[in-house]
Amino acid sequence: MHDMTLLQLIEDDFAPAQQLLELLQTESIALHGRDMPLLEDILARKQSLVILLDQQGRRRSELLASLGLSQDREGVVQLASHSQAGERLLQQLDALGKLLADCQALNAGNGQLIQIQQGATANQLRILMGGESPSLYDSRGSTSPLAKPRALSQA
Repeated sequence: MHDMTLLQLIEDDFAPAQQLLELLQTESIALHGRDMPLLEDILARKQSLVILLDQQGRRRSELLASLGLSQDREGVVQLASHSQAGERLLQQLDALGKLLADCQALNAGNGQLIQIQQGATANQLRILMGGESPSLYDSRGSTSPLAKPRALSQA
């Protein structure tokens, strides 16, 4: 009975996990295009999916804990060893794990893209606001003092 409940909880996570993966792919495209309205919409939908997946994960953990099993893959393996649906349970768990790992990898890539864009934006703002001028090299190969204005021919 508990094995089928756990299996159902795992299978219930496939749809939101797949939606999350698709959202992360769309987010990557929106980040490249700097489409802010789309990114705001994606963020709201992404947060609701993450909350749903987190709640489902807690329900699975609570079920395993109520059976006196560890709340990780090992606990599922122990439950599966006493179940007729054990093989299917493990297959579905592994498939869900791969799907969530794909989401995590794509999210990490999107995070790196955001950091790169933030750095570029900060640099552009610094230039626009008249902040530090970039270090220039003179004809001798040494860096020029930042405070001293130079002729363009000496850059």
